[in-house]
Amino acid sequence: MRYLWILIASMFPLLGYGDALSQRRQLIMGELEYYLQRHNVVDEGFDMVARFAKEGDSTLTAYMPHGNLVLTNAFAILKRKREGKQVLKDHNGRIIIGTFRNDTLVSGIRIDPQGTYAGQFNRHLEACGHGSYQKADGTYYEGHWEEDRQHGFGFCVSTTNLRAGQWKRGRFLGERMQYTTERIYGIDISRYQHEKGRKRFNINWKQLRITHLGRRISEQRINGEVDYPVSFVYIKSTEGISINNRYFDADYLSCHKLGIPVGAYHFFSTRQDPSSQASHFLKHTSFRKGDLPPMLDIEPSDALIEQMGGAEVLFKNIRIWLKSVERATGARPLLYVNQRFVNTYLDKAPDLKRDYHFWIARYGEYKPDIHLDLWQLSSDGVVRGMQGTVDLNVFNGYQGQWEEFLREQTIK
Repeated sequence: MRYLWILIASMFPLLGYGDALSQRRQLIMGELEYYLQRHNVVDEGFDMVARFAKEGDSTLTAYMPHGNLVLTNAFAILKRKREGKQVLKDHNGRIIIGTFRNDTLVSGIRIDPQGTYAGQFNRHLEACGHGSYQKADGTYYEGHWEEDRQHGFGFCVSTTNLRAGQWKRGRFLGERMQYTTERIYGIDISRYQHEKGRKRFNINWKQLRITHLGRRISEQRINGEVDYPVSFVYIKSTEGISINNRYFDADYLSCHKLGIPVGAYHFFSTRQDPSSQASHFLKHTSFRKGDLPPMLDIEPSDALIEQMGGAEVLFKNIRIWLKSVERATGARPLLYVNQRFVNTYLDKAPDLKRDYHFWIARYGEYKPDIHLDLWQLSSDGVVRGMQGTVDLNVFNGYQGQWEEFLREQTIK
């Protein structure tokens, strides 16, 4: 028996239970800190993440059987029923130290070359129910499992990100946001809030209230009545090198008169010079101290990206626009993209992913899986005081983080 415990103990340092001050651990703690800064106790899973950040992995201790152990094997069921605390190998050669009841593995730990699982099992020796898995690189998942895969709610933290939300058969779907009055909601608008065919509409700025989040938002995710103030507004100013929003100046001044934080955005063209686009945006856009950072709206199709020479050329041009606008305004612009763009292209520009803040459009139940400042959650919201539907957005955080954003990210 002793040789087995020596084997298991010798594996723990390889499985991420080493020096808490290592660079890897510091990066993981940074991801935990970011999550806790952007969430509070009303968010699903907050308590689980907070406990891990404070105490580390407690599941190993909780599920490790104590007392006398019996050596057996995965095929002992053919000879006798397993009962109590046992050590065995499954058909994949993974070491299991667990507690059996009526020949069924109830809970325990399982060790393989990639990491250690601690939690509940099913009768097939598969992870099922609550459990955690820590890899050799320090990546940690805790949550619900079915048939050896993450399924249901759980969180996974690594040196690069933290994913807390719903999983399906080992694939992360995203975070299910709870919509409450404590969140910070805003809108983005263009000339389409003033025009429909030949009809022209004014915005009644004093009446602005968000009254419907859009048809794709489940009522089960809404806490209370939807009657939210508009806490920020982004207005389209320019597109390419020649298109202007004729309503920008009036809408911009209306926001300032009412004290609504306001910012401007430019719709990026893949067919026109990025320096000329930046100049066009700066020439035709108003900026004041305290305005929200400028935003670059990036929505090219795969065909347009290919036509301009590929993602590398696209990101080169984006960098030119960003640096020109940042020099002129003193504020680092936001990047507006959709989730597919993130999944397909963003890893090819790690500097942008690292150094810039993101605003992501992803319509549906799940929040995007990336660090972001703003999330466009629907394109068909309803706002009292406006005609038609409106793009609705939510800030990634609460009042404290919003105030920090206004202090640090706005135009100086």
